[in-house]
Amino acid sequence: MHGEQRRQALVEMLEAAGSVQLAEAAAALGVSEMTIRRDLDGLVQEGLARRVRGGATRAVGPRPFGERMGQRRQAKARIAQKVLDLVPAHGAIALDASTTAGVLAEQLGQHDDLVVVTNSWENFGALRRAGVARATLTGGQADELTGSLVGPMACRFASEVRYSMLFASGAGIDVEHGASDVSLEEAQVKREFARGSERVILLIDSTKLARPGMARGIDWREVELLVTELDPTDARLDPYRGIVDIR
Repeated sequence: MHGEQRRQALVEMLEAAGSVQLAEAAAALGVSEMTIRRDLDGLVQEGLARRVRGGATRAVGPRPFGERMGQRRQAKARIAQKVLDLVPAHGAIALDASTTAGVLAEQLGQHDDLVVVTNSWENFGALRRAGVARATLTGGQADELTGSLVGPMACRFASEVRYSMLFASGAGIDVEHGASDVSLEEAQVKREFARGSERVILLIDSTKLARPGMARGIDWREVELLVTELDPTDARLDPYRGIVDIR
């Protein structure tokens, strides 16, 4: 079992039991406790686990934007590079409040005539720093933990614009329901963005595959394209073939 398979197995153990012990995981996977310790440290860095004495527990609840932005940075950058050619030169697009969309925002500096709407103060700042002159921030109630603007005002603003596309992520995806989010409020704004978009592009790093979150988000019927950092032929994407196009 190579490293990525082993880490996926540990994630599944965490999801099923809520915690793993070093000795038990090492015996189950046929490796040393030191190897499991390194794997768990990697999952902690990705925000998927929290270390405790003798093992780790499943990470629960949303984490601050700045903490999430540094996690899985290479994967997010790869996803952003994959979709840059889809970004139109004119019109309007929406970016959700995810850090993956934030990495894409950092690379949109050459789109002077494009209106980019987001409900994330952090992503709005990234757009401005990148030189996007027509960056637009929705109003709404600030969620200090997730770094997003939510509530009735955010939903109303999101619904007032016609977007050529929405670039959105989520807390996870599953075959049955599509994307999910960490909160009902965040999911509501995202659904308004999706309703006003001609195309919905879902940006999901591979650690979120088959990991449904608390709040139901964007349904597969609304999603045109699923983009991950993986090669499109990767077997981990097999469950989603026939449901959505994959890049």
